[in-house]
Amino acid sequence: MKPSTVIQRGPNDPGLTNPGRRQILMGSASAMAAVSLLGFAPLAKAEEPKTLPDYAAWKERNALIVHSTNTMETQRGAIGQGVITASDRLFVRNNLPAPPESIVADRDAWQLRVEGVKNPKAMTLGELKQIGVATVASVLQCSGNGRAFFPHGAGGTQWSVGAAGCVMWTGVPLKDVVAALGGLADGVEYITSTGGEELPAGLEPTQVTVERSVPTRALEHALLAWEMNDEPLPLTHGGPLRMVVPGFYGVNNIKYVKQVAFTENQTGVKIQASSYRIRDVGEKGAPNQPSMWEMNVKSWVTSPLESAREGRTMIYGVALGGTVALDKVEVSVNGGRTWKPARFLGPDLGPFSWRPFVLAADLTPGEYRIVSKATDMNGNSQPEGRMDNERGYGHNGWSDHGVTVEVG
Repeated sequence: MKPSTVIQRGPNDPGLTNPGRRQILMGSASAMAAVSLLGFAPLAKAEEPKTLPDYAAWKERNALIVHSTNTMETQRGAIGQGVITASDRLFVRNNLPAPPESIVADRDAWQLRVEGVKNPKAMTLGELKQIGVATVASVLQCSGNGRAFFPHGAGGTQWSVGAAGCVMWTGVPLKDVVAALGGLADGVEYITSTGGEELPAGLEPTQVTVERSVPTRALEHALLAWEMNDEPLPLTHGGPLRMVVPGFYGVNNIKYVKQVAFTENQTGVKIQASSYRIRDVGEKGAPNQPSMWEMNVKSWVTSPLESAREGRTMIYGVALGGTVALDKVEVSVNGGRTWKPARFLGPDLGPFSWRPFVLAADLTPGEYRIVSKATDMNGNSQPEGRMDNERGYGHNGWSDHGVTVEVG
C-alpha cells in the first residue's frame, strides 16, 4: 500500500450527506437480489427510512444514520463524551439478516460447539456461565470506519466516524473454556468462530457463511459474551452469545456464535479468504494479503462540528489504541500546523477501551480546521494521510477525520 499524497478534507460528516455516494452496477437481477438480501445495497439519502427495522426498533433513531437495513451508523454528534457508548446509540453492522427473536427466548439453552481442544464438546450457554465470568471494556469498530473519506470510491457502506463505539462486555474468558476442556489440541494456530445466522437459500454457503479466524495470540483476552453494557446481549448485537476479541476489528467479533474451533489453518470461506483483506486499489482479495485483525491507533473530534461561539470553546473527541494503551492525544485548530496536548476524560477502563478527551481553546471569529492525533504507549501515532486500499479499510489518518468549524 502507498500512502495518498493528496489529503482530501471532504465534508465534516459524509455519512450524513454523502454527496459522493456511488451506484453499484450488478451483472444480473439475481446478483442484485442477493446483495439486497444481505443488506449490502446502500440507501440513497432520500430513501433513508423514518423507522428502524424491527430487530433494531429499540434504537434511538435520531442518533443514527441508516445506510441500509443491516447498517446503521452513530452520528458524529451523538457519540458524546462518555467512556461507554449507550446501547441504543451503538452502530449496527450485520453481514447477514438477523436471526429470529426466538433464539433469545431461552438464552441459557443456546448451544456452542468447541473443537480443537483435548475434549471437544457442545455446551449450553447455561453451562458456560458456570465456568467463569469476566467483564472487559472494548471498542467495537467496523473495518471500514472512515471509508467515506477515500476518494477512489471504495465499495461498501460509506461510514464516516460512527461505525465504532466502546462497550462493556460480560461473559466467560475463552481461555477458561479451553482449560475446562483439557487444553488446546496440538498444532493449532487460529481461533475460528462460526456465526449461527440462517444462510439464504440458493447461495453457496462458503460465499456467505460468517466465519472468521484470528491468531491464537487473541486467546489471552477473548471472551464469549452474553451481556452488553450490563444487560442481556440483544439480538441486534449478536445475542444470546457473541465472540468478543478485544482490540480486533468488529468482523472478528462473531455474532450468534455457534462454534469455536481451534484450527491449524484459517477458514476458507469468502469472508476470511478474500474479504476484509488489505490490497491495492483495483486488486482482488486473496488469502496472502493482510487480514483485518488488530485495530490501529485512531482519534476524531466529536464536538464542535460546524459552528461555535467566540471565546472559550471546549473541543471534545474520542481516541483508541486498538490492542495498545493510549499515551496521549494532541489537538490542532489550524489543520495540523501546531498542536496542543488534550486531557483525557473519565476513568481509564483498560487498553481496549477508548478514551474521551477535551481541549479548552480560546477562539476568535473565523474558520478553523480542527484535527486530533493520538499516540499509543508504543509510540505509534496517527499518520496525516490515509493508506489507500481497495475496500477503504483501517483509515486512521488524522487530516480526513477533522472538522471545519466557523466561529462567530
